Amino acid sequence: MAPTILITGASSGLGAEMARQFAARGYDLALAARRTERLEELADEIRAAHPERRVALRALDVTDHAAVFRVFGELRDELGRLDRVVVNAGLGKGAKLGTGRFDANLETAMTNFVGALAQTEAAMEVFRAQEAGHLVMVSSMSAMRGMPSSMTTYAATKAGVAHLAEGLRTELHGTRLQKRIKVTVLYPGYIRSEMNDKVDQHTPLMSSTEKGVAAMVAAIEKEVADACVPPLPWAAMAPVMKHAPLGVLKKLI
Repeated sequence: MAPTILITGASSGLGAEMARQFAARGYDLALAARRTERLEELADEIRAAHPERRVALRALDVTDHAAVFRVFGELRDELGRLDRVVVNAGLGKGAKLGTGRFDANLETAMTNFVGALAQTEAAMEVFRAQEAGHLVMVSSMSAMRGMPSSMTTYAATKAGVAHLAEGLRTELHGTRLQKRIKVTVLYPGYIRSEMNDKVDQHTPLMSSTEKGVAAMVAAIEKEVADACVPPLPWAAMAPVMKHAPLGVLKKLI
C-alpha cells in the first residue's frame, strides 16, 4: 500500500509543488485548500502523470476549526490512514503595527498560528490513534528573529508554529511514541511562490519553486528535526539572522 500524505494550502505555490513531487515519489495524496477549482486542476495534472496515484480532495479554510477536524478525519477515512501531514496553509499579508491595519495582522495571526494549531491538533488525534505518523510544520526563515514593518506579525506567527512543533517533539521525547511519531520543522527561505511575489524575483537568494520544494521534500523524507531550505544559503544565514546586531540585520533583510 502506498504511503499517504496530507498537504494543506495545496492549491498553489509550495503546497502544489509538494503534491507533484510526492506523487512522483509514490505517495497517495490528500489535498486541502480554499480554492477547489485549483485543487481539481492539480489533481487532474497529477492523475495524468501518475495514473496509479490516489488523490483525495477537500475544500478547507483552516480558520474554520471544526472543518479542520472534520476534513482531516474524512481524508484519513478515504485513504485508509495518514502517514504524513504537512501544515502548510498560510497567509503572507500584514502591516506595520499601529498603522490602522489590525485587521490584516489579525487575519494573518488567525490563519498562520491558530489555524496551524487546529491542524496540529487534528493531525495528532489521527497519529495518536494510529500510534504512528509524521507532522511537518512549514515555518519560515523569518522565524529566526523578529522582523520589521509588514513582516512583524507574519514572522511572529512563524516563530510560534515552530515552537508549537518543537514543544510536541519535546513531549514525545523519551516516550514509547518517540520513534513512531516524528516532528519536522521546515524553515524555507525565498522560494518563488505567490507568498513571495512581492520579493525581488531576481535576488540571488530567490530559489525556483522546483528546487526549493525539492529541498523541502528531501528534508521531509529524511524525517529531520528541522531544516533551513534550500540549505544554501539559508543554513549558513540562520545563525547570522539570530545573532547579528540589529543594524547588520536590517541591511540583510
